Amino acid sequence: MTKRTLISALGLSILMMSCTENDKSSAADNPSIANTPPLFTLLTPEQTGITFSNKIEENLNLNVLMYEYLYNGGGVAVGDLNGDGLEDIYFSANVSGNQLYLNQGNLTFKETAQASGATGRSGPWKTGVVFVDINGDNKLDIYQCYSGNLPTEKRTNELFVNQGNDENGTPIFKEMAEEYGIASNAPSTTGSFFDYDLDGDLDLFLLNHNTKSIQNQDVNLTKVLMQEKHEAGPQLFENRDGKFVEVTQKAGISSSSLSYGLGIAIADINQDGWPDLYIGNDYSMPDYLYINQQDGTFKDEILARMGHTSHFSMGNDIADINNDGLPDIFTLDMLPESNERQKLLLAPDNFELFKLNVDKGFHHQYMRNMLHVNSGDGTFQEIGQLAGLSNTDWSWSSLFADFDNDSWKDLFVTNGYLRDYNNQDFLKYMDNYVRTSGGKLKREDLLNMVKNMPSSNLTNYIFRNSGNLTFQNQTASWGINQIGNSSGAAYSDLDNDGDLDLIVNNINTPAFIYENQTSQRDGGNYLNINLAGSGSNTSAFGAKVAIFTGSDVQVLEQNPFRGYQSSISTTLHFGLGKVKEIDSLRVTWPGGQITKQYKVAANQTLALSENEGQSFLPEKPKASKAFLTKKSDLATEAGREFNDYKRQPLLINPISGNGKAMVVADFTGDGKEDLFVGAGSNASASLFTQSSNGTFVKQNSSVFASASKAEDSDAIAFDANGDGSLDLYVASGGVYDFNLGDDSLRDRMYLNDGKGNFSLSPDALPKEAFPTGTIQVADLNFDGFPDLFVGARVNPGQFPTSPGARIWINDGQGNFSDQTKQLAPTFVNLGMLTDSGLADLDQDGKPELIVVGDAMPIQVFSFQNDRWQETTLNYFEKHEFGFWNNLTIADWDGDGTVELLAGNLGTNSQIKASSAEPAEILYKDFDGNGSVDAFLAYYIQGERYPAASRDEILGQVLFLKKRYLDFKSFANVKMSELFTPQERQGANSIFINRLETSYFVRNESGKYQAKALPIQAQFSPVYASEAVDMNGDGNLDMVLGGNNDYGKLYFGKYDANHGTVLLGDGKGQFTFVNKSAAGLDLRGSVRKITARKDLLIIYLDNYTVSIYSLHPSKMD
Repeated sequence: MTKRTLISALGLSILMMSCTENDKSSAADNPSIANTPPLFTLLTPEQTGITFSNKIEENLNLNVLMYEYLYNGGGVAVGDLNGDGLEDIYFSANVSGNQLYLNQGNLTFKETAQASGATGRSGPWKTGVVFVDINGDNKLDIYQCYSGNLPTEKRTNELFVNQGNDENGTPIFKEMAEEYGIASNAPSTTGSFFDYDLDGDLDLFLLNHNTKSIQNQDVNLTKVLMQEKHEAGPQLFENRDGKFVEVTQKAGISSSSLSYGLGIAIADINQDGWPDLYIGNDYSMPDYLYINQQDGTFKDEILARMGHTSHFSMGNDIADINNDGLPDIFTLDMLPESNERQKLLLAPDNFELFKLNVDKGFHHQYMRNMLHVNSGDGTFQEIGQLAGLSNTDWSWSSLFADFDNDSWKDLFVTNGYLRDYNNQDFLKYMDNYVRTSGGKLKREDLLNMVKNMPSSNLTNYIFRNSGNLTFQNQTASWGINQIGNSSGAAYSDLDNDGDLDLIVNNINTPAFIYENQTSQRDGGNYLNINLAGSGSNTSAFGAKVAIFTGSDVQVLEQNPFRGYQSSISTTLHFGLGKVKEIDSLRVTWPGGQITKQYKVAANQTLALSENEGQSFLPEKPKASKAFLTKKSDLATEAGREFNDYKRQPLLINPISGNGKAMVVADFTGDGKEDLFVGAGSNASASLFTQSSNGTFVKQNSSVFASASKAEDSDAIAFDANGDGSLDLYVASGGVYDFNLGDDSLRDRMYLNDGKGNFSLSPDALPKEAFPTGTIQVADLNFDGFPDLFVGARVNPGQFPTSPGARIWINDGQGNFSDQTKQLAPTFVNLGMLTDSGLADLDQDGKPELIVVGDAMPIQVFSFQNDRWQETTLNYFEKHEFGFWNNLTIADWDGDGTVELLAGNLGTNSQIKASSAEPAEILYKDFDGNGSVDAFLAYYIQGERYPAASRDEILGQVLFLKKRYLDFKSFANVKMSELFTPQERQGANSIFINRLETSYFVRNESGKYQAKALPIQAQFSPVYASEAVDMNGDGNLDMVLGGNNDYGKLYFGKYDANHGTVLLGDGKGQFTFVNKSAAGLDLRGSVRKITARKDLLIIYLDNYTVSIYSLHPSKMD
């Protein structure tokens, strides 16, 4: 049950009515700097004079079951309100009066909200607050938002316009929202000001949310609701000569009742000079990525630009996190880091509801933080798990900034919720409470339930940017590990010492003021920049500042409305590390003017004005150096839908739908290579012949229709019967509803008449039928005829067991017999095979057989004493267990011996595994019902826990229900404790020690050792790879494809590989090339890549073949 479901369960009843111990999640810090003083010091209220606390007292009329956003907290705004050069702080309080603190210097403050006339209305429900110079008079004003289940007059937003200072230097404010046209009474989260039409003044985007739950399972009704304007929907106001006019619908902004906006970020996402919007929506409503169309309208392009998003999307931020000059997007959700809280708070996967939401157009949403890295072509690759940022619990503000001045943007995240609203034990208690009351609840009953709702104070998070797309949790070592429930936050150099301090709004505890000690610790250098815009956009919102040092670049975009319900300082802060002078800087102003400066000294605050900007001719784009050009797509038949998890709920990844049956070969004997493409179950394979102009033409291939129930899992062309023409062997695989022995699992041999006409040879192969994962052709008994190695993928419905592998020997006439027992008796014990290859590793003139598979080691077999015998440890120091999908063998370093490229799960996953902390798959038929029960476990914070939830495990093994009566009893159960020693008797375990897609190179002793690849190789599971010289330099490069669109909902969709190109230097080193330079753009799941002369042919699991022309001469 989700947090939305809790409210819906009480909906009818409501209508009838007229600090704890620190969670371990912040303890996993980098030990290398554990003994250094913390980077931040928490200042006490006595030191600062800041005593603000966002007090919330639950009562009969004010509790989370009456208003579910009760614990969402308040905001923080930072800026120089009185023009004294020191930045002041304003806190919004949900119920009590807001507080304004003027900076007195030396990190001391004086509260003046009452004297300034800017306390806001007393009582509920104040939300976000921001500073903005709304009238262009160079004085900051205050915009305060309101929400709640209140009469509209009590939630009318307020605008406090700065009237200047009194004789004591205190700024005086006048409430003028009505005069400016922005006294909206919609339930608002926060406001963000920006010049969306580039006319020189500031417009307003008001992020709103529905205060009521709308439960709707009807796809068509949802589409109708999405088109109807509602007060809960966001609002866009255009500034027309100082008066704001709503233009929401005219601008193409969705403003429906299905709006639960919690986060907004503004940036030039597509780099066209116009500001775009990212809107984060709570619950099942999709996020929006609004691209500015430069004509006063926006277009939501999230489906085209992102593969998936957060589910309960909360705060967000946009920043260039990898210093490539492009904006990246980060969104927060509520997935805990600790196993205990995961098991207490997470509900089981609901595939039907998930699919319904996808069908509604709500995109693929998963409950975790998302880091969307810009690919350079306007699309994004989501790598939050690889980056180490996916699990920060119930989080609100996300702020990227360089807190340690090392030139890389770090991340601060606020965290916490006053009560565990989605605690699974509480949900069951609540459901029982409602049922026993007959649905007739009084307000006192609701309050009683609230007080029985568990609470957990948590710490915030701070992560140090490692500079390689990963972040290190520094929460404890940087001094941010105080418990509390934090919401809005901002950063600012409050003491003007060259580093960024932190301000945090807390519920029921004093606000956090963290002093940054970087300058005192002789930390890195810095450069601060104040921008003065022309016209009424006085702080130049939308301006971009880039600084250059050697080949390094940093970019910041002026937009202070960040975090959650908050606004940060408008002073742009660059950390410089050891650099004392930057080579140059460039400011691109909102109107298109450019300011350039050279040889700029560090450790200063630089003031730049748009009035001093100049017009420059647009820089000519560099000539395209892409070495691939999309030539064509070939459509083939799509197979039937499948859900392998229905058959085996604890399956880790789907087995069906992974066919790689594509063969490029000259079937017609005309000297031009043709193309065979397999199909999924309930579809027929296709044959394309190549014409004289190089195009592929689909032929009548009805011969394959008789096997349409089968999934074509692999295929290979060879002359099976010795007549000189290439025949075709097609393997059958997948799980679906198949069982061992089914005709749909029988592999097939098609004989070629030499002209590309195939006929099925029904008796050519042994009758055994199992899901095939890989096939190879070789003379396996060395009698001069081509034989078959056939590797099984799995016993259907019995993961992780497998029938093993077979050797089928050719009699020279194209008839094959099973001789596994004579030639390779141990092959029947092999695991779940996915790929294989042949290479003469010991230079004895006979090839070794190398196999890889799912949850098994890479294994090597040599032909010795007339048998194929395992020789793995002759070539590896240890067994490398992984979720291996693919194997490519080539000599990339040119030393005369081959290297191995093995595609694996990658590290962008919740699953973690290493030699020190291996993942485990424990399996056995524990309950004696004839099916295998398989349990995945991996390490979380030093202990190995089952991956599945309590409900999922109890659904698999019923007798455990008596042992784990509630979620609390299960929450801390380690894998070793899940079953008793007696119950584990006869069970088997597979231990996974490597998740990385790996490049294995032979060392001086002849053993293969993994050599690191660029981190982009780990973005997503690799299912296909090829060795090819992409840039014409004579060195072999790597092309990697993969992804998995059907992962378990908890793990989510793997889609961050858009076609990965790694250029080799001929010495075993590789460099990543982005999509624009490579010219490769693969969206979806790739299952095979084949290079032929000037073509790259790619098979995707949506049964599309993409053909690229290879132009290495275009690459310098």
